[in-house]
Amino acid sequence: MTGMILDGVLMLLLVAALGYGVRLERKLSALRAGQLAFASAVSELNTAAGRAETALATLRASGHETDLLHDRIVKAREVKAQLETLMARSPVARAAPAAVPERVEPRAAAVAPTPVVAAPAPVEDERALRMAALAQRIQGLGAPVASEQGAPQAGGNVSAILNILSANQAAKQSINQARRSLDEDLFAA
Repeated sequence: MTGMILDGVLMLLLVAALGYGVRLERKLSALRAGQLAFASAVSELNTAAGRAETALATLRASGHETDLLHDRIVKAREVKAQLETLMARSPVARAAPAAVPERVEPRAAAVAPTPVVAAPAPVEDERALRMAALAQRIQGLGAPVASEQGAPQAGGNVSAILNILSANQAAKQSINQARRSLDEDLFAA
């Protein structure tokens, strides 16, 4: 009978150990789930730290670019002042308003052919091409034309316009060259 009592006690201890093992297994699985959640939180934190580092580097670069842009703006203002000074000194700005007629009347009489003067310098943009074409047309109008009485009329206003256009073209080209060199200086930094 003692053997049966001992077997019963042993069975009770085994059932208690089995219950304790099941309870321990549940706690371990909860701990494993927590560990996985912690690992994912750490990886998300690492990713967020990387993004913050990248954003900080971008912010520093933007600050540096802002400083460069500020310097360029200051230089551009100086260039603008220089260009305004050059424009004020150009012969076009000094020409008297009376030298440029408001409207050139087309003439009905035949125009005598005149030699075409080459453009003052090679033209680079579309506006300069249009100005050169206009100068050539005006030169055609500047030739002496026989009036109704037979006396030739001189195109004094036309020659003034031609002088102004050629001076304007030369001033534009020198300004464009100065602008290009300043642009190269500004964007070389």
